[in-house]
Amino acid sequence: MLAHTPEIDGPARATRPSLEERPENAIAVNGGSGVPVRRIGLEQEFFLVYRTGALCDLAGVFLRECWEMAEAIGLDPGCFKPECTKSLVEITTPPSLGFQDLAKNYLGNLNLALEVGSKLGLELYPLGTYPLPTRSEVRDGPGYGMQARTIGHDRFLHTGRCAGTHLHLELPARTIWPDVKAALAAPVPQQQELLNLHNLATALDPALVALTRASPFYEGRAGGFAARTVHYRGMLGLDGLYANLHEVGALGAYATRVEDFIDQQNERYRAWLAAMDRAGVARHLFASTSGNLRSVSWNPIRLNYHGTVEIRSMDANYPRVTLAVSALVCGAVDRLRRERLKVIPRRQMRTLELDGDELLVPHFSYLSDELLGAAVTRGVLDQRIGTYLDSFVRFASPYVEEPDFVESLGCSGSGYKTTEAEVLGSFPPFEATVSREQGLRLVQSSGRRLREETCSLRRRHYRARHDDEYGEDTGLPSHLPV
Repeated sequence: MLAHTPEIDGPARATRPSLEERPENAIAVNGGSGVPVRRIGLEQEFFLVYRTGALCDLAGVFLRECWEMAEAIGLDPGCFKPECTKSLVEITTPPSLGFQDLAKNYLGNLNLALEVGSKLGLELYPLGTYPLPTRSEVRDGPGYGMQARTIGHDRFLHTGRCAGTHLHLELPARTIWPDVKAALAAPVPQQQELLNLHNLATALDPALVALTRASPFYEGRAGGFAARTVHYRGMLGLDGLYANLHEVGALGAYATRVEDFIDQQNERYRAWLAAMDRAGVARHLFASTSGNLRSVSWNPIRLNYHGTVEIRSMDANYPRVTLAVSALVCGAVDRLRRERLKVIPRRQMRTLELDGDELLVPHFSYLSDELLGAAVTRGVLDQRIGTYLDSFVRFASPYVEEPDFVESLGCSGSGYKTTEAEVLGSFPPFEATVSREQGLRLVQSSGRRLREETCSLRRRHYRARHDDEYGEDTGLPSHLPV
């Protein structure tokens, strides 16, 4: 997250493709562009498990060890956070200047957490849903208690069975912090940046859902759909977490003016208070838990009070996938800002297409119904999703800092790869249930792979920075702080 730190309004300095590789209308990055730096942040939730693969509720013990180790080596203890249940933890990055910096911070903090886990005899399970039936213990606290009573305790337990990844995109200072109404007084260019980033993130939601599908299993069964997305948002007729509260949990519409954000917040606020009334929860409890207009948004794309557009569409996943998709999003955002493009929905659009200084995106009715439906059912096997992903990759690629990350996701023709498909390929075909032994084995092997990927990716980034210090041509920027 991007908290308690000032906006950086100097000229953007991040290295990008050469001028020959950039589109003709790209803004130069040699110091005179007038494009201020916007930082990024990443959050990923992990299941805490014993080495046997079974869930454990020792998040409190684990986090205290993380805080102590972080303080001892000069990292921010606030990057290691509790979650709604005692078997979930969240690992975040500090505000990062570009993708290279983000990757370094993400891998460094994840490595610390894995070291603490080794010390305690625990592991982290990185995929979007825990494969076996579980009834996790909700963390104590009036906020979680109020939410559980309002939504229904059994339905609220979906929160402890789902792990996501959230990417934060910094907005101009004082645009939405401490209240989105501040945007009404912001200069027009800042309002337009807010609208563009929100609308781009909204348009990318089905693509991110499809690309990051990680675990096919939920409570011991494979449903043939994107398990975390469907059970969290309450889709496909299932009694998911926000099945009866789409206002606070479903994908929200594009915004055409900043007043739309205020209208959406007011609608969520009214829906939440009405749900409290139906559940017999006193309204004063909402105020007593710091309730405000922002605290009732768990939508896939939301404005965060830290001053960011927060993208919550992605499953928790292995580091290589998390970083690859983050690199794509960052590339798309950089292109949008540097070429001063405006995001425009069009009813006839089925992909992302450039038209002069406009990025045309699908109309929300198609995006949120047909395209998102395809993303959570057949996913990357659906031709509509494959074509949409092609257009996303094509748009973002000129500004992606590490193209080899993106290449690991596959491409048009050979097909896009997902962790979910890889997991399914390791199980007997047509099996709808997973035994306890199979589930524990999956958790154990995923934990080992998490450690291996974290170690190998950290070595790669260290070598790249080390080589660059001695003038070797690594293709990586040399000016970001390490």
